[in-house]
Amino acid sequence: MSSEGGAGAKKTLHPRLETGVPRLDFITKGGLIKGASYAVLGPPGSGKTVLAHQIAFWHVKHGGKALYVTLLTESHARMLANLEGMSFFDASVIPEKLHYISGYRQLESEGLKGLLELVRRAARQHQATLLILDGMDVAKDLARGDLTYKRFLQELQTFIGILGCTTLLLSPHGPTELLPETTAVDGIFALSLWLSGPRAVRELVTLKFRGSDSLLGKHELEISDRGVIVHPRTEVQFADPVEKVEEERVRMGFGVPRLDESLHGGLLSGSTTLLLGAPGTGKTLLGLRFLLEGARQGQPGVYFGFYETSQRLIEKAEGVGMGDLRKYVDAGLIEIQWQPPLEHNMDALAERLLERIHERNVKRLRLFVDSVAGFRSAAVYPERMSRFFSALSHQLRMLDVTTLYSDETALFSPGVEAPQPDATAYVENVILLRYVELRSQLYRLISIMKMRESQYDSGIREFSITDKGITVADTFESAEAVLTGHAIMTGGGQGGRRKAPMGEEAKPRKRPQPKVRRKPAPRRRS
Repeated sequence: MSSEGGAGAKKTLHPRLETGVPRLDFITKGGLIKGASYAVLGPPGSGKTVLAHQIAFWHVKHGGKALYVTLLTESHARMLANLEGMSFFDASVIPEKLHYISGYRQLESEGLKGLLELVRRAARQHQATLLILDGMDVAKDLARGDLTYKRFLQELQTFIGILGCTTLLLSPHGPTELLPETTAVDGIFALSLWLSGPRAVRELVTLKFRGSDSLLGKHELEISDRGVIVHPRTEVQFADPVEKVEEERVRMGFGVPRLDESLHGGLLSGSTTLLLGAPGTGKTLLGLRFLLEGARQGQPGVYFGFYETSQRLIEKAEGVGMGDLRKYVDAGLIEIQWQPPLEHNMDALAERLLERIHERNVKRLRLFVDSVAGFRSAAVYPERMSRFFSALSHQLRMLDVTTLYSDETALFSPGVEAPQPDATAYVENVILLRYVELRSQLYRLISIMKMRESQYDSGIREFSITDKGITVADTFESAEAVLTGHAIMTGGGQGGRRKAPMGEEAKPRKRPQPKVRRKPAPRRRS
């Protein structure tokens, strides 16, 4: 955190200790503060030990020295055996740069005073710049009372402050428990492990971080052979994107004449479009056609999908007149990123997508995300979807990426109900694909429901897919109530047809009531 004085005052920043944990330094705005102490809380299995070791191995790799003190009965050999499969593990730094000692017997026989003396002596001897105490719950349990434990923490803080040693205190307690170390330390990282249905969810929260700003709230984390990876929430990770200055915006067409005419030449570059439609209406093929048209003009494209592999997509495209898709995929102009059907993290998916776009570093990129449902299924908190996609779309827009999202509507529904009604708030354009029943046959219809910053044709057109390609016909005038999904033949004979206004159902015509002739009343005889 910077201190500001009067006019012309210089900002003083605390020196930082990088953790090497992906995106943890981003959450803490630069890493841990050197010489500060941090409590790492969390239940068994939440990742405390892996996190601490990952920081320790990174620290010694970059010139520091670490002392790891265990207060548990688990042997060091067994603990290290569990870490050998991690990519950050390096046995060559043990024990010269990363030294292990057990303080359990000292704590049991001499109490907290003996443990403190052991830590002081070992830290000086090994010139430690990073100290880790694993098992602080044991120290608290063996203390005579809270006052004794608080005095121990105070003396430890004083010592490490003089030594300039950054300290991590690991404890299996939950963040809701009021512990003495939570008030004594400079920062608190709370790890959690819970079940969302059948899915296990790990999260990290920065509850306290003195001396600097940090990203508050919950952030998912995963543990793999790379160690701990933190995934900050997309809506805070990209809350302040840097805008890229590009050339004048251009039109991005689909290469389908009637559709491009309706769009007045195509979608504007850097815009975001939602492609809505029931299953089987042709969303994926239309998205591939968008990428293919760009590749034919030399514009790079990315397919980011969840349900079909690269080979399956290419075969599907070849069956509908898009046989040259394979050529552009092989050449690398179109990149297919398929997400296997695993348990995904929503923020990790966004990171993967954006990082790859940064790596390619190309202009006029076209992106087709197939579909929003893939992100939705990865969401632990569904109420985040709106903010998440707003942040993701804004980031893509600032990178001058022209994005096409697909999302599914209900197959059988009397009206058009978007899975995410507020989606229109973060997209500029909405294109709707629908089935319509006419003379016992199903037809596809396409219409442009919304297009910001541009004129467009709102007429409803027939959309057909054949082995020769995708075609869009003239306005489909033979049906009423097309947006309800239940077309009705109207009129008969000459000039008896009437087209329903877009989005409205046709009103039934009133039939004239036949006149009923009444018989005259019989005359009465006088």
